[in-house]
Amino acid sequence: MGEGTRIAHGGDLDAARRLFPAGPEPWVDLSTGINPVPYPCPPLEASAFTRLPSAAELTALRNAAADAYGADPATVAAAPGTQILIETLPRLRARSRVAVLSPTYAEHAAAWTRGGHHVVAVADLSGAEGCDVVVVVNPNNPDGRIVPAGDLLATAHALGRRGGLLVVDEAFADFEPAGSLCAEVGPGLVVLRSFGKTYGLAGLRLGFALAEPALALRIAEALGPWAVAGPALAIGRTALRDRSWREAARAARAADAARLDRMIGRAGGVVVGGTSLFRTADFEDGPGVFRRLGEAGIYVRRFEAMPHRLRFGLPADRGEWCRLSRILR
Repeated sequence: MGEGTRIAHGGDLDAARRLFPAGPEPWVDLSTGINPVPYPCPPLEASAFTRLPSAAELTALRNAAADAYGADPATVAAAPGTQILIETLPRLRARSRVAVLSPTYAEHAAAWTRGGHHVVAVADLSGAEGCDVVVVVNPNNPDGRIVPAGDLLATAHALGRRGGLLVVDEAFADFEPAGSLCAEVGPGLVVLRSFGKTYGLAGLRLGFALAEPALALRIAEALGPWAVAGPALAIGRTALRDRSWREAARAARAADAARLDRMIGRAGGVVVGGTSLFRTADFEDGPGVFRRLGEAGIYVRRFEAMPHRLRFGLPADRGEWCRLSRILR
């Protein structure tokens, strides 16, 4: 990837409007993998906006995250979103040979490349032989591929013995049955967790890195003081402690994903993967389906290298479900 090359992401409705200027408003944005039914934000004290966050508030957030992820608070570093963590990790290592399990979220390879590292794309863990750093998105975006936890742990242990690092991005893990590695972090393993996707609050900008305590501290120091805003500290702490909401959301989104699979199937699409927050499908005429949806004001994710493939986020309400159904039908 060349320096300065812009990576396309979901959620860019300005791009949708440029592509389909006659598309009716309001747009239905299905181009992301964000929970469309967000966590109900609690009332916030005005001081969350008017003063700098305190160390005690940050500690409370880290404790809440550790409890939610089954980890030791000493292993948790909080950040203003996981994207900044993806950017930070390459700056904490000397120049390395980095393998990224691909295809996947493109920002990982781009960040390590910008950091001066030699990056290679590999199809499986065996292809990472001889690399110092291995990056795996698990479950994967955009196809939902799962690498078994045992395979990842074996890789982490092997890398850790020689000073290497396995980075596992678990951005979509909260609602999935695959085993998380948050409780297993130690030498050779860093796990990234996204808050905004699960809780439907991407604009809050909150994420976490879990690593051995010394590395977690280095990450926090690299981010600098007051990295997480006061409102994010307060809302994140409350939401992460709300297990009942998380369990109800997990069941509801799984049901929504199954409903979307049926809808895609009736439209002639073949679901090839995904998670409870997005479904990826192949269509015989992918560009035609993308165009029909766009002309109807529904934006889904397309892939330049695979024009037959589209990724669908979940509709938020009855109106959006009906609108999608009419066009796909």
